Amino acid sequence: MSPPVGAPTVTVVVTCHDHGRFLSDAVESVRNQTFADLEVIVVDDGSTDHTPAVAARLGGIRYIRQKRAGLSAARNTGWRAGLGCYVSFLDADDRLLPQALETGVAWATAHPNAAFVSGHYVIIDGSGVRVSARRRPCVTSEHYEALLRSNYIGMHATVLYRRETLERHGGFDVSLRAAEDYDMYFRAARQTPIVCHPEVVAEYRWHGANMSLDSGLMLSGTLRVLGRQREYVREDARLKQAYRDGLRFWQHLFGEALLDEVRDRMRTAKSWRATVRPVMLLIRFYPLGLARRTLRFTKRMVRRRVGFR
Repeated sequence: MSPPVGAPTVTVVVTCHDHGRFLSDAVESVRNQTFADLEVIVVDDGSTDHTPAVAARLGGIRYIRQKRAGLSAARNTGWRAGLGCYVSFLDADDRLLPQALETGVAWATAHPNAAFVSGHYVIIDGSGVRVSARRRPCVTSEHYEALLRSNYIGMHATVLYRRETLERHGGFDVSLRAAEDYDMYFRAARQTPIVCHPEVVAEYRWHGANMSLDSGLMLSGTLRVLGRQREYVREDARLKQAYRDGLRFWQHLFGEALLDEVRDRMRTAKSWRATVRPVMLLIRFYPLGLARRTLRFTKRMVRRRVGFR
């Protein structure tokens, strides 16, 4: 379906839940784009902070407030309300670099069959100061296989979608509390070409309360999404190996961090109930890691006891 006459080329959806202190910065980064044919939709996902007041002071945006429904639902609200033939998603605590949309549209135009294009990002701290850069070599082929091994895209704001991609796949899965972008990448890459370009287009803010720091949520979310690919790889030895590589990658990345959290909670918590949920997640998603850590702990305790005799 053709966009309405006069519709903007790009819809930028800024999702916000209790990140009012960063919202102006995010919107300003969109206003500073070298590509001007765009609209900005801010979706407030049930914030309890001063987000509504901040949004009221921002001109040139469409503000949509909804009851708390999660990130997937907020993104779906935003892109469905927009009119652009391309869609960019920006979390309210992050920023786009000035040429992000110009770059994305240029690459999408040059690759008309691509479901989306993605670039690279740098990391900034809570005050917006750049602390590190992330620029890996672009994946130029076998994108689905690469995604099985890891989420090489990393940051959602580096992606520019075609609207028809979101429409074809029904938007983001609202049953997922995390890794909903990873799930969309898989669904698109299985059926349609995707493109990685070499430009840095976004700034990912690390401020100590990022969702990606919730090891239990990220372990369960990423492995749930990866597990959905099992039926698509079982007949292909190369893809099966990539799937196994990805399983080990995510288990080590988030599972080891969660094991450290359990260790720290056991040392400091007044009640063992604080460790029940993370231990149950480990039993389900990283049982070998839990077994290895438990065995090392047991050996240390035995050596200590023997040493006291």
